[in-house]
Amino acid sequence: MNKPVVVGVDGSESALHAVRWAADEARRRQAPLHLVHAYEIPVSYPPGFVDWHALHEALVAQGKSWLGQAREMAEEAVPGLAVQTVEVKAGAVPTLVKQSAGAALLVLGTRGLGGFTGLLIGSTAVELAAHAHCPIVVVRGSDAERSLRSEHRLGTGPVVVGVDGTPVGEAAIAFAFAEASTRGTGLVAVHTWTDLLLETAFAGAAAQLDFSVLAQQAEEMLGERLAGWQEKYPDVPVTRHVSRERAGRALLRHAEGAQLVVVGSRGRGGFRGLLLGSISQHLLHHAPCPVAVVRTTPEAER
Repeated sequence: MNKPVVVGVDGSESALHAVRWAADEARRRQAPLHLVHAYEIPVSYPPGFVDWHALHEALVAQGKSWLGQAREMAEEAVPGLAVQTVEVKAGAVPTLVKQSAGAALLVLGTRGLGGFTGLLIGSTAVELAAHAHCPIVVVRGSDAERSLRSEHRLGTGPVVVGVDGTPVGEAAIAFAFAEASTRGTGLVAVHTWTDLLLETAFAGAAAQLDFSVLAQQAEEMLGERLAGWQEKYPDVPVTRHVSRERAGRALLRHAEGAQLVVVGSRGRGGFRGLLLGSISQHLLHHAPCPVAVVRTTPEAER
């Protein structure tokens, strides 16, 4: 059996949008769907303030209710889909990391309740991106809902991938090609470059400098990175975009109308720190489509 698609469930609308998206992804992959809910017993209350047994029972019941609602939604979206629910008494991040070890994909909403609150807004996003064992997809709620309600469930837009030009970015490229192939759509490969040293040295005159050599090198690099994958996926039409600008801005521009935008967990040049700083926050808050984060394997980082 194919590895499951795992989705975090916490009762929020954002999580339900993620469940819809994950169910459709599981269908395409012919894989089961695992719905996971994690809860923790609060420790900040003073002794005698609450009935801990009653609180535990309430949290368990609440989790089962949320999982049941998510199951109904998944089965309605994809009839016949194999769905399994998992409820764990533990922190959200360690639970998802553990679940990701046997998963093909980990799917999350942008906002949440309970244990998943703020999961993708702050330091926990960095922790999850650094330790998850499979690619992560963050589903933009309102846009995902509109897409799945449309006549064409998968949409007609391309898959967009950020290419940083290094071997560690190969995992993101591979994932993007596979997604484009299974969706029957094209791939838009985006590479950005800047020469900050020259631009800083010449300040206002940077626009008049001749960057043609650097631009040509960027074009050649992108072609080299894509060549092998285009041979492996001849059914995927590829459009290349190379520009001298910030990576986040370029990706957001090309993400308009896309089904999915894919980035690696590490990079250099315009993509350095893409998921570890302000650019990642901007992308997760403003991307008009789901965002896939493909973690680089330790072997590729060496």
